[in-house]
Amino acid sequence: MKMKLALAIIVVACFLSSHIEAALEVGFYRDKCPFAEAIIRDEVTKSFLRDRGIAPGIVRLHFHDCFVRGCDGSVLIDSTPTNQAEKEGPPNGNTLQGLEVIDNAKARIEAACKGVVSCADILSYAARDSISLTAGGYWDVPAGRRDGRISKASETLDIPAPSFNLDQITQSFANKGLTQDEMVALSGAHTIGRAHCSSFTNRLYNFNSTTMQDPKLNPYYAQFLKQQCPRDSQGNVDKNLVVFMNQTPFLMESSYYRNLFQNGGLFTSDQALLDSQETAREAASYAGNSLGWRRDFVQAMIKMSQIQVLTGNEGEIRANCRVINP
Repeated sequence: MKMKLALAIIVVACFLSSHIEAALEVGFYRDKCPFAEAIIRDEVTKSFLRDRGIAPGIVRLHFHDCFVRGCDGSVLIDSTPTNQAEKEGPPNGNTLQGLEVIDNAKARIEAACKGVVSCADILSYAARDSISLTAGGYWDVPAGRRDGRISKASETLDIPAPSFNLDQITQSFANKGLTQDEMVALSGAHTIGRAHCSSFTNRLYNFNSTTMQDPKLNPYYAQFLKQQCPRDSQGNVDKNLVVFMNQTPFLMESSYYRNLFQNGGLFTSDQALLDSQETAREAASYAGNSLGWRRDFVQAMIKMSQIQVLTGNEGEIRANCRVINP
C-alpha cells in the first residue's frame, strides 16, 4: 500500500513538473530570437546606470502585473476612451516606473524578430536583470508567456496593500498560489526602492481613532519620516513626496529584516511579519543570513513569474506593449 502511494505521488509530481515545463521553458527564444535576452539586459543596464531607482521600479512593475490576471503584461497596456487600464488603478496611478525600458526593449526586439517575443516575457526578463544589477541574484527565466488582451483598473484591488495586516497579506498571496513563506521572502524586495509618503503616512498622523501614531513604529524612525513627509497648514501631505524604503535602496541585502526587529518596517504590511511566531522566525533567519534569503527570494520570484500565465494559442504577441493588437 505504501509503495503504491509513493508511486502515485511520484507520478503526480512528474505530471506537475512536465505541465510546468510544457507551459514555460528556459531558453524559449534560443532559436526563435537568440538576442532577445541580451537586448533586454542592455536596455535595463543603460537605464540603471542613468537612474538606479529604475531597478526596484521594474521589479514592482512585474509584481503588479502578476497579481492582476497573472503575468500577462496587462499592466503595460494604456487606457483608452472606453477603458481605464490597470495603470490607472489606485495602487498604480502615476507611480509605475520602468515602462519606457520595456518599450525600448520591445522596439529593438521587434526590429530583429517581429512578432516573436511577448511583452510579458520582456517584463519577466527585465525584473530578473534588475534584481541581478542590485546584487540580489541571477536565475534562468522560464519563458513562453503570451500577452493578455484585458486590462482593467478595477482589478488592481487584487494587489496587496501596504496597510494590510498579516492575515490579509498572507491571504492575498495565497489567492495567487504563493505560500506564507514565499510571501515573507518576497517582502524582502522592499529593501530597495522608494515609497510614496501617501502609502504609510496614516502610521504617522492618523493611525486610528485613539492613536495618532502607530505604536509599532519606532519613534525615532517615525520622527525621521515626519521630516521627510511633513503636513502642510491644512494637515495634508504632498502626494508626490517619496522616501527610500530602506538604508540600502539600491542593494538587495537583508537589512530589511533586521529593521523589523527594531520596529523599523516602513509599511504596516512589513512590520506585520513579526505578528506570528512562524513569520517572525523566518524573518529572524533572513536577518542573519543574506545568502539564505536571496536563495529563497529567487525561488519565490520564479514561482511568482508563472502565476496564471498565458501560453500556446492563448492571448497574443503584442506588437506594441501599450496597445492591444487590432
